[in-house]
Amino acid sequence: MNCSATQSTLCHGLLPRQVCSAWRCLYKQHLWFEELGRLANLKASARSANLSLSFVTRLCFAFTVVLDSDLHVIGSDVTIQISSADDRLMVRLPFGSHTRTFLQEVSRCSPEAVGSESIKQNGKKLAVSQNRSHDSTDKSAPRQNKLKPEVTTEMVRSSNIMVSNKTSILSEPKFGLRDTIVKSQLVQMEDSYTHIQSFRFFVGTYNVNGQSPRESLQPWLRCDAEPPDIYCVGFQELDLSKEAFFFNDTPKEEEWFKAVTDSLHPDAKYAKVKLVRLVGIMLLLYVKADLALNISEVEIETVGTGIMGRMGNKGGVAIRFKFHNTSVCIVNSHLAAHMEEYERRNQDFKDICSRMQFCQSDPNLPPLTIGKHDVILWLGDLNYRLEDLDVAKVKQLVDEKAFLELCQYDQLKRQMNANAVFEGFTEGEISFQPTYKYDAGCDDWDTSEKCRVPAWCDRILWKGQNISQLSYRSHMALKISDHKPVSSVFDIGVKVVNEDLYRKAFEEIVRSLDKLENANIPSVTLSQREFHFEDVKYMQLQVEKFTIRNGQVPCQFEFISKPDEETYCKEWLIANPSKGFLLSDAEITIELEVFVNKSTATHLNSGEEKLEDILVLHLNRGKDYFLSVTGNYLPSCFGSPIHTLCYMREPIQDMPAESIRKLTLMPLEMSDDAVQAEKPMDIPKELWMMVDHLYRNASQQEDLFQQPGLRSEFEQIRDCLDKGMHDTLLGSNHSVAEALLLFLESLPEPVICYRFYSSCLESASNYSLSSQIISNLPGCHKNVFEYLMAFLRELLKNSGKNHLDVNILASVFGGLLLRPPPGHPTPDITEKRKAQQFIHQFLLREDNLP
Repeated sequence: MNCSATQSTLCHGLLPRQVCSAWRCLYKQHLWFEELGRLANLKASARSANLSLSFVTRLCFAFTVVLDSDLHVIGSDVTIQISSADDRLMVRLPFGSHTRTFLQEVSRCSPEAVGSESIKQNGKKLAVSQNRSHDSTDKSAPRQNKLKPEVTTEMVRSSNIMVSNKTSILSEPKFGLRDTIVKSQLVQMEDSYTHIQSFRFFVGTYNVNGQSPRESLQPWLRCDAEPPDIYCVGFQELDLSKEAFFFNDTPKEEEWFKAVTDSLHPDAKYAKVKLVRLVGIMLLLYVKADLALNISEVEIETVGTGIMGRMGNKGGVAIRFKFHNTSVCIVNSHLAAHMEEYERRNQDFKDICSRMQFCQSDPNLPPLTIGKHDVILWLGDLNYRLEDLDVAKVKQLVDEKAFLELCQYDQLKRQMNANAVFEGFTEGEISFQPTYKYDAGCDDWDTSEKCRVPAWCDRILWKGQNISQLSYRSHMALKISDHKPVSSVFDIGVKVVNEDLYRKAFEEIVRSLDKLENANIPSVTLSQREFHFEDVKYMQLQVEKFTIRNGQVPCQFEFISKPDEETYCKEWLIANPSKGFLLSDAEITIELEVFVNKSTATHLNSGEEKLEDILVLHLNRGKDYFLSVTGNYLPSCFGSPIHTLCYMREPIQDMPAESIRKLTLMPLEMSDDAVQAEKPMDIPKELWMMVDHLYRNASQQEDLFQQPGLRSEFEQIRDCLDKGMHDTLLGSNHSVAEALLLFLESLPEPVICYRFYSSCLESASNYSLSSQIISNLPGCHKNVFEYLMAFLRELLKNSGKNHLDVNILASVFGGLLLRPPPGHPTPDITEKRKAQQFIHQFLLREDNLP
């Protein structure tokens, strides 16, 4: 949620109860968790707090709600003004289901409840629809004819996005069980009231190599005589600066948005539906203005798959929406680079598919994944290369236009044929030369020292029915980048609703439902009720499945929290889906996922927490079912305190559970005292193993600490450290580097202890004060800090080969060694820069600390 104007805060006070509830709901819905799906097999992305409550504005009953944004144009951020006496509050709400929920709550307050004024739009009174019924089935009722407001030519250039019916947005009622049943049965009968109508989609992808738009994009975006109905335009490497990489901040977003807008087909008016960006990966969606009424349920999501499964230099962004009655998902991705990293690219694709989840407008339904859409269009720099051929042979085949033969050596084609990636997707025949790599400013192949083998890195694929590809081509006229843009035009059959047939189907369902309702109590059959997870390991997903088989009565199910517990399950467990709806005799498969990460590992190591839980499956208007979940966790150095590991001379999995418990629970303050029979090691042996491996093997490794490793190799490295197989660490240099970062992140007390966090930020520009802080760290923490700084300085001596610089290392390690204490607000850009600056000082100096 973005707050603006002079009073940027949420408000509480004498607001009507429903509106207060809406504010609280909206606040909770926009908390962003610090870790955004740490690894790809986490299926639920989490969110961390991105706003703060600076003060409270007290409002009396006589207040007005003014919607500054034009609700005829939906999709942009909606600005709300709330005025009371001398106070005025302005809040900008991002377009999406949560904002829609808030507007619904406001609309439910009658003018008398809201106060002496009506809800207003643009300073004019906006009447809340008086035609809405309190019956929960209204949401599914036959649709009202939509009035098309005038679409101005400024719609494209403004932040306003798409046309919709303002009344339906403000008067949309809550979802109930009956409504869900009607909707589900309408989906089953969809063929009876829809027909297929073709619409033209333009899909384009362009890796711009960090350049600004110095040339027109018309040769790419308006190369056909007929204007498309919908534009889907994706970019990669929008900005390659460190600022964009570490802080996701770039002025180039606006530059490229304007360049695209100015280059759209001149024979049609377009409205921007949505823009989404993650670092340098950006996706734009436009629709013909006269079709905008038919777009609804727009949602966006992003997934970073860079180092530690979090950095956004690689990953994907997506926009999903409903066009007429067809659900569409557009994905733009930038996958791992380098010839040999095809397995990492496969993993990136799977990560994006598993972690990309969209909220549904019905809160009773689970989030939508990419695969749950009728039409999926996937574009981007997928980075798959041509293998088993040298540069000269590839160029020869290109000159001969032997593209069919060349495709036999394409990694993506081979991986798709092996069902390793993009299963079920289709790609058109490639009849254009490879789009990578060129010298910028011309059409010459790469003449740099590396002399990259040409490759079709930039691709467009699709999945779904009624899709016909009309063209698939590159655009050689654009020359600012080392890539060439690619485009594809599709005719896509979309399900269009016949209103009369829809009404008939709706009435038939309601009559049938009236007969069934209250006849029986819902009941289900579970295929299994007891689950045991054997030998659970740190950051290694385990999944057990069971089925819920419904009886004769449609039912809504949900896992609910037990008394005195806030969530329905322990932090290391998740049920997917956790709620849903079943028609008569329907069946659904539930996955129980156990995943131990940094937030739970420490307590499992110490024995304070065990892998034991009871899940309560609740049926609406029915009974509860109880499921038992147990397991055993294999202790790991990941999630163990530094001082604990310094006392562990044996591998952690060779030690008795009681010894692990005592050492893990030993207070840090006691670790420097001679309370143990043996003197502790200076640094943990596991840390030494990883750093020593990198020092010996990776000092000249390009992109170290920037390119992620493979998950399978991380698991091997973790097992080597936990079991004492120290002769060699299995895995690539990138996997060992990522394991080191994950190890530092998993420490329950960071290398620079929490209590020094504020002091470090205050002394970030004073090396003398900073050195004094480090000297006051507990002995084992001070040793680890000095050891890591010495190692990083050694890496910088090889910067000509590994391309590392002090800013990269200070940014990567600043957020790991210097972390805010629990309960501290999420660091803003200023705090992140100070943490970077603090580490920066020690990378430039080799003085012995006091």
